[in-house]
Amino acid sequence: MTAALAELLDVTRAFPGDPEVQALKDVSLTINDGDYLSIVGPSGSGKSTMLNILGLLDRPSVGQYRLAGHVTADLGDHQQAALRARAIGFIFQAFHLLPHRSVLDNVLLAMLYSGVPRQERVPRALAALERVGLGHRLHFLPTTLSGGERQRVAIARAVVSGPRLLLADEPTGNLDQATSGEVMALFEELNRGGLALVVITHDDAIARRAARRVRILDGRLSEQA
Repeated sequence: MTAALAELLDVTRAFPGDPEVQALKDVSLTINDGDYLSIVGPSGSGKSTMLNILGLLDRPSVGQYRLAGHVTADLGDHQQAALRARAIGFIFQAFHLLPHRSVLDNVLLAMLYSGVPRQERVPRALAALERVGLGHRLHFLPTTLSGGERQRVAIARAVVSGPRLLLADEPTGNLDQATSGEVMALFEELNRGGLALVVITHDDAIARRAARRVRILDGRLSEQA
């Protein structure tokens, strides 16, 4: 039996206070290679907390997170950072591109800590930008691009190092409906190529595109039929 790519096992994430706040409560979730999963829920439901744990940006208070065969609690901070750089790509609503660096530079910078050999970086960045339809925008600054083009740069940056898992946090939140459809079609093309895709969204229309749908409410998870 093939091991899961990512697995949350009875995970609780609590934040100190009076009273203590449990952002996630006894959550279990399995993500396999090639999965396409949407996570929906209202603001404050625990979506971002779960994304942070899946992305190795935070640790569970209770329970276990396994990623790519590793029990992440056994890894130090540097080991977790190296695993995150190799295994995970991130897409955010606000793009998070460096405004004064070119499109090509933004994608190249993503490979600094991913273990990609130096001589492979430019060819891989060029191939990633061609794949998202931006081979003609290499030397443009992000500030001169449309919202859809900036998100495509962000996608190229996220996938250039060859991750197995792509985490997208409200990836269409700043886009109009037509551009949102184009971006989601690009995500789905990447997923058909074998990349596991997790999309966090408040938009039911976006969520329904996924093969699996999970709803989170008050920190508790339920998978939808």
